Order: sequence, then structure tokens, then C-alpha cells
Amino acid sequence: MTQSTLPSIYLVRHGQTEWALAGRHTGRTDMILTPEGERQASTLKERLQGLQFAQVLTSPLLRAKKTCELAGFGDRMLEDADLMEWDYGDYEGLTSREIRAKHPDWSTYKHGFPNGESVDAVAARGARVATHLKSLSGNVLVFSHGHFLRFVAVSWLGLKKKQAGLLMLSTASVSVLGFDHNNIDEPAIALWNDNHHLVQLP
Repeated sequence: MTQSTLPSIYLVRHGQTEWALAGRHTGRTDMILTPEGERQASTLKERLQGLQFAQVLTSPLLRAKKTCELAGFGDRMLEDADLMEWDYGDYEGLTSREIRAKHPDWSTYKHGFPNGESVDAVAARGARVATHLKSLSGNVLVFSHGHFLRFVAVSWLGLKKKQAGLLMLSTASVSVLGFDHNNIDEPAIALWNDNHHLVQLP
């Protein structure tokens, strides 16, 4: 791959759902967007206007696909099961407070989720996605989920999996992964957790 074809990866977290609003872990439960979440997703159309994308990829879960559609890319989206959210197993639907009430020392990125996807497994999936994205060219638009996109980012940067916890992601936010100095050996974050378009909602 030549430097001129290095990809810029636009990461979009889906819009608000009832569980996201309540802070409940939402992995494979196929939640729909709230009306507010749909409004959030609709603002992405103007936010991404004028950008050209070689590929548009989305998690197959409804909240990601609907966000993609409302952002104006429903006719181009390609579903990728690797972009699904972390499988939270027994902790699906619980808040962190509820989990820690029973397991005070529990940590998302240290202990993971019993009978769900291990930290190592989701990190490996994030690494697989990051490797694939680096092999593409041009702008690529990805619709996925809050925890999983953090693992994609730390893999892109070559960081440790536990450092995924340092990267916050708001609903309907836009982030961009690229390369400093247009150099394939210098992967970087060009933009992270940008949600200024949501502030303009009436």
C-alpha cells in the first residue's frame, strides 16, 4: 500500500437506546434507538455531508444499522459480524453499580463478563478489525458500539488492551483513526468522541 492510499477510518457509535441512557450493559440484546437516539443519528447526515467513503461497514445489530440508515448510508452499508458489541454474558442488562454491589472489586477491562466474551477474545476481535481496516484505502465509515470501538482504537495504536478503558465514547459520536505524517508506521487518532453536532439539537 502506498502512503497516498492510506485509509482514514471514521468510527461512529450508534445513537441512544433505553439501556444506554440507563447505563445498562447492552451487548447482544438487539435494542432499538429511542426517539432521541433517532434524532442524534439524523444529525450525523449533516455532520458527514461532503465526505466520500470507499466503504460503509456496520454491526448487524439494529441500533447500529438504524444509525447508519438515518445518517444517510443505508443503501451502502455492509454488515460485519465482527463489529458487534462485546458479549456481556451474565451481566447483560446490568449497570456497573449493580455488578459492583455483588462484586466490589470487579473491573470491566480486568475481569470481563462471566459466560460472555473474555477480555482477550474481544481484544482479539478488535485487533482483527483494525488489521482489516488498515488494509483498505480511502475513507471508510464504520458504525458500531461503545466498548468494542475502543478495542479497535487501542489495537490501531498498538496499545495494551486494558488501555481501552481510557477512551470514552458518547452515543452518536464521530472519531477518526489515521496516520500521522501520512506514514503507515505512525498510526494515530485524528479525532475522538466528537459530538458537537448533538449540541445543536433543539
